[in-house]
Amino acid sequence: MIDINAARLGTEAALRLRQADCCTIEPGLSDDEFDRIEVEYGIQFSDDHRAFLAAGLPVSSPPQDGATWDKPWPDWRNGTPSDLRSHLAWPTNGILTEVEHGYWHASWGTRPTESSAARTAAEKLLTAVPQLIPLYAHRFLPAGSGTHGHPVLSIWQGTDIVYYGEDLAEYISHEFEEGHEHPETWNPRATVAFWRDLVQ
Repeated sequence: MIDINAARLGTEAALRLRQADCCTIEPGLSDDEFDRIEVEYGIQFSDDHRAFLAAGLPVSSPPQDGATWDKPWPDWRNGTPSDLRSHLAWPTNGILTEVEHGYWHASWGTRPTESSAARTAAEKLLTAVPQLIPLYAHRFLPAGSGTHGHPVLSIWQGTDIVYYGEDLAEYISHEFEEGHEHPETWNPRATVAFWRDLVQ
């Protein structure tokens, strides 16, 4: 059972996306579809993310020339497993690329001398960090059934992470509503370990 506040937040985000009229929105995911997706990909959507996708599944328009992402909205219903797995792996793959260029998280202890050994060690260590779920292109929400209200994180080049929305609904306004400005009270706080250390 989804918390009423999480359901309200996800539904509000879906309403704002419809009003922005920026993408095609298909019927929302069913409980059976959520169950299949979560088992197949080993993930758990946060409750507000789940409510958002249950209210309507946004899908991408054909890519424009020069677009970074062919399909910025993950198509959880009809997307190919390889595309979805690649999208899910974006944050950790970015970190691994940074590790090859010298990055090492303070909590990981002593960095192996060889770059390949450091990458191998980091791969193992990253299996223990909280999972992030793609929302749109390189915008992500933390995973976790029974949670909601996380800030949306924009992740680029592994450790280049900024807040892109105080919560899911505010993110939709920021990303898709022309002229939207963060409210005066805007003060997002990262909610999950490891990733919050990297927010700039």
